[in-house]
Amino acid sequence: MYSEDNLLPLSALQHLLFCERQCALIHIEQQWDENVLTVEGKGMHKRSDQSQTESRGNIRLARGVWLKCLRLGLTGRADLVEFHRIDSPGEGVALANISGRWRPFPVEDKHGRPKKDLMDKVQLCGQALCLEEMLNVRIASGALFYGKTRHRLDVVFDDDLRSQTEKAARRLRQLLASGATPPAVYEKKCDSCSLYEQCRPKLLQQNNASVWLTRMIREAVV
Repeated sequence: MYSEDNLLPLSALQHLLFCERQCALIHIEQQWDENVLTVEGKGMHKRSDQSQTESRGNIRLARGVWLKCLRLGLTGRADLVEFHRIDSPGEGVALANISGRWRPFPVEDKHGRPKKDLMDKVQLCGQALCLEEMLNVRIASGALFYGKTRHRLDVVFDDDLRSQTEKAARRLRQLLASGATPPAVYEKKCDSCSLYEQCRPKLLQQNNASVWLTRMIREAVV
């Protein structure tokens, strides 16, 4: 178990899975810059900047919910947690000043479109694991809402996704504890990174290659 003052941000899980160098630049070197994607993403999260609740039939909505998981050492803020009313007395959770039992269902807003990799799902699963610890309840699924498609993608928190999320949390802590930023390696995804100018992946990769080639030539001559 980690202490309250030794928790890492849930959002860093996505940074880590997108690129370990980007994660280190943000969370070790404290570098940040905006591009059109990050600005649009902030716009989508504006509603969750302040905590608020509302009811829609048999669903209770809570926005801007603070989360923590001492077991994994994570904390963050959920865009939206829906509580669905259920009929089973032994399931779900009780809510203050409202009768009945309710099933938590985290929903994360994302800019863009659904991705082929797991990084959005891992971040959402991290939120679910926080809620499970805080509410002492098993959460089976949640959803990602993508701004470009205006569509919800349901996400099942199966054993594999839970395992991937816990693995990412351990790797995140290991990376940040090292205090070392990984070297730059250019990939196509670098073009959409807001830290492209700070990272300079093509230039640094070229320099790394030049250093390697120079060393190999020197060793061959000797």
